[in-house]
Formats: sequence, C-alpha cells, structure tokens
Amino acid sequence: MKEFVISEAKTETAVLVGLITPNQDEAKTKEYLDELEFLATTAGARTVRRFTQRVGGPSSVTYVGSGKLQEIKEYIKQQEDADEEIGMVIFDDELTAKQIRNIEQELKVKILDRTSLILDIFAMRAQTAEAKAQVELAQHRYMLPRLQRLWTHLERQGGGSGGGGGKGTVGLRGPGETQLEMDRRIILHRITLLKQRLAEIDQQKTTQRKNRGRLIRVALVGYTNVGKSTMMNLLSKSEVFAEDKLFATLDTTVRKVTIDNLPFLLADTVGFIRKLPSDLVESFKSTLDEVREADLLVHVVDISHPGFEEQIKVVEQTLAELGCQETPSMVVFNKVDAYHWTPQDEDDLTEPTKENISLDDLKRTWMARLNGDCLFISAKQKQNIDELRHVLYQKVRELHVQKYPYNDFLYDIEVAE
Repeated sequence: MKEFVISEAKTETAVLVGLITPNQDEAKTKEYLDELEFLATTAGARTVRRFTQRVGGPSSVTYVGSGKLQEIKEYIKQQEDADEEIGMVIFDDELTAKQIRNIEQELKVKILDRTSLILDIFAMRAQTAEAKAQVELAQHRYMLPRLQRLWTHLERQGGGSGGGGGKGTVGLRGPGETQLEMDRRIILHRITLLKQRLAEIDQQKTTQRKNRGRLIRVALVGYTNVGKSTMMNLLSKSEVFAEDKLFATLDTTVRKVTIDNLPFLLADTVGFIRKLPSDLVESFKSTLDEVREADLLVHVVDISHPGFEEQIKVVEQTLAELGCQETPSMVVFNKVDAYHWTPQDEDDLTEPTKENISLDDLKRTWMARLNGDCLFISAKQKQNIDELRHVLYQKVRELHVQKYPYNDFLYDIEVAE
C-alpha cells in the first residue's frame, strides 16, 4: 500500500510542475507554485526547479504534454549525471491513478501531487489521537482509488475456459488482483474502524462542549499561516504552538479568555488552504465542530500576502461548506507591519494594482464597507491589540445578552470577578 514518507527523509530535492490554463493565468500559477514550494519546504523537501506549461487543460494521461514530460525527464537525468539526484516531482493538482502510473513509468522517481503532500504534512503535524485518526482516515480515502497502480508490475494470470484473459473471461485470478482485493478489504475495514473511533471521540467532545457553561464561543478561522495562533497567544496569554510554516496548528485549541471581567471561550482552528483535499475536510469535520458551533467567527487575514483576497474567498467558501454563512463574523487583517507597496510612477496611466496602493488607500476600497467588522493589526508587533480587545468585548457582550437572560449575564460577570 502507498506510504507517505517525505517526513522520513532529511532533505530531499523536489521539482514542481504546474499548468497555465484559460482559467489560471501565469501570475496565478506562479502564486500557486510559491505555495506548493512552501508546502514542500514544510514537509522537509528542497525545491530546485519549476516547470510550467501553457495548455487548455491537464492531460488525462500524463497531466502535462509528452514534450514537457520529456523535458522534465531530461532535467532529472542531467541532475543525476551531476550527482544531484532528484528525489521527487510534485504536481500542483490532484492526480489520478492513471496519471501517476504513467508519469512514474516515464520519470522513474517518486511522484506526489498537492493532495498527498498536504496529507504528509498533516501526518507530520498530528499530535493527538484524534488528529492522527483523522489524518489516517483521509490518507486511506486518498489511497483507495489509487491502489491499482501499485500492482501493475504483476501480470494477470490467465486461467479457466478461453485461456485468453480478455473481456468476459471467467477463471482464476492472478496474484496481483488477489493482493489488490486484499488491500481494498484491509483499507475499507480500517476506514470503518477509524470512523467508529472518531465518532466516539466526537461524542466525548460534544459532551465536553455542553459542560463548558454559559459562555460565548469565539473561533479564529482563516487561511493557513496567517497568524491565528500568535493572536490566540496574545488574547489568552497562553503558549499555543506558533511557527512560520503551513499547518502549524492541527488540533483545535480552546482557551478561556477574559476581557474586562467578561469571560468567553476562544478556539484556534486548523488553517484552510486552496485546493484543500475534500477527504481532509470530511475527515476533520469533528475538529471543525468548534467552527460550526461558534457564536462569533474572527476571520484572520494576512494582508501582507499578495493573494490575500483569493485567500479570503477560499476561507469563505470552506465556511459555506461547513454551513457557517449565517454565523456573525468580523475580519481582522493581520501582519500590517509586513505590508509593502511601491508608489506608482506619475506618468504611469495604467490601473494601479495592490502592489502600488498604500495601506491607507487600500482601507478606503471595499474594506471600508465592512465598517465596524474590520480591524487592522500586527499580532507579532502587538499593534492595535487594545482596539481588537475592545471590539471583541463589545461583540461578545452583545451576543451574550442576546443568547442568555440578562440576569445570567450579570451573574457571569460577578463570578468572573
């Protein structure tokens, strides 16, 4: 069965492959490959080369065209001759079993796609029994439709009447197919057990959430690596693990936070990412219950990232899939200290881009329509944190009054004091 083993290698060299299509221009492909390289780095690999191809869409046989595949093959051979072995080739989209099989036969190196790379990182990051079970479930779901390629080296044995082994032949099946069926049964059985285990954990967590008392629940959500954990540490004065790598946080962390004697629960959740594997979203649904059951969502955005607007859309789409469209929310633009822009030349009459707009001018664009539901901070430099605490206090207090009787609200304040 397929193993996810990047984490076992100290430093493997990687080549990245992406497509420029009618739906994804060159700038967008570069941005996606930048993120893919960050994913590879997080998994412990070092990227040495990128390959892109302008096509109408991915080839169903080899993802890229035969000419581009040959170009990649020649580069791998050149590096091998120079004693710089390429450890893997990583594709920016999810590959089918057929594509993986054909590419492996041609390139003779390990082939990964964005999904398997993300799954590997999740496997590295998982700490609790729940997270480990969720990742394993997602891995098995990914593996199941791709099992067949693992047994292509075994010829199917002909047998029975007809002797040809063609369509309609009835007879004995070869060892490859028998092993394939065995692996399928093993994986399906394992999936059933993991689902049962996660259901039990989910039941326990549901009971725990019910026992948390009459406190408003606030969940930090956002794209991966936008600074949610750093924000969590500031607000809760705790030490939640924070690192400048993708998916530093997998397990949802919940802390009791008190602002001006008003207590509430604050949850730091797993970051989202574009092209997030559907199997992973499905497997992590119990973890994301903290998001679904939140009274207030704080959407943290890395405003210094060139593609932050698309990241916002990715998070909003994921929240919609979780059924959280109607949950009250606010947007916190983080990392204002890292926001960079270049003033446009006075003679340049072209429409300015985000790279040519100051932060103050940017605030006057669509962000101005967010009114009181929008803040600009730097969690790392502790800029504007007092205003963040003030706004959170106002919103949590308002929600508490709405959700619980007013006397209970006063009682909770007295207990907190």
